[in-house]
Amino acid sequence: MIGILIIGCGDIGCRVAKLWQEEGASVSAMARSSRSARRLEPLGILPVGGDLDDPASLRGLPVNGSILYYLAPPPDTGETDTRMRAFLASLPPGNDPSRFVYMSTTGVYADMRGGWVTEETPANPETDRGKRRLDAENSVLSWGRTRNVPVVILRVSGIYGPGRIPVERVRAGAPVLSRDEAPFTNRIHSEDLARICVAAAKRGKGGSVYNVSDGNPGTITQYYNAVADRMGLPRPPVVTMAEARRTMSEAMLSYLSESKRVDSRKMREELGITLRYPDLASGLAEEDVSG
Repeated sequence: MIGILIIGCGDIGCRVAKLWQEEGASVSAMARSSRSARRLEPLGILPVGGDLDDPASLRGLPVNGSILYYLAPPPDTGETDTRMRAFLASLPPGNDPSRFVYMSTTGVYADMRGGWVTEETPANPETDRGKRRLDAENSVLSWGRTRNVPVVILRVSGIYGPGRIPVERVRAGAPVLSRDEAPFTNRIHSEDLARICVAAAKRGKGGSVYNVSDGNPGTITQYYNAVADRMGLPRPPVVTMAEARRTMSEAMLSYLSESKRVDSRKMREELGITLRYPDLASGLAEEDVSG
């Protein structure tokens, strides 16, 4: 029986677990608390104790021979992913997974001013959050080469889907940038992302990086307008970037400071993926936005 171990088993992890369970695999996931364990058990996922911020708790994880998914985020500060480093350091030789899939982000690329990025585009993050992700990528790729474990990196764009639609922000009339100033953004539906994670373990090449996106970039303004239209609400008010700098949070401004379009042909071709939601219109069509 195939064994799956998930580190960071949130929404995407649970979706990945379900897909593997449908194939008869046994799925375990790290749980940092009894509350987390109780959330996993009804889903048929075996909870295993561990906390990425407590390196001593990581000893003895049932890693050997499993397909390992590392879906956990890095810390909120700094330029290195201390969680990934602690996790890798906790694995003694001989306690190795058969494959290691790491979910990174397209944030490792620099601002391209609307240009396209492929996997050949140099990773040169300009934000600390991007630097932490690139540090994790480099750490696990180096570890994989040393331990002879195939590592697959998924550079994931913005995730949307059930529970991930900005319904409340649109209902509250949160402003968006004017069309001329809005940066390009990229998305992938959560259901497609889970399927891609499974395909990465099956068909991803060790040491390879795959951009994960539906291949149809748009702007965040278009996204909010599409959600408003789907909800039958007025479209959000429009502000200039100068106005946004006075009213929006630093986190949102950081997000709006980068504009790129993500090429995901390699993902589709090498992983053999046909997306169920190849664009935003198809992804929103089935969403319940009445809540």
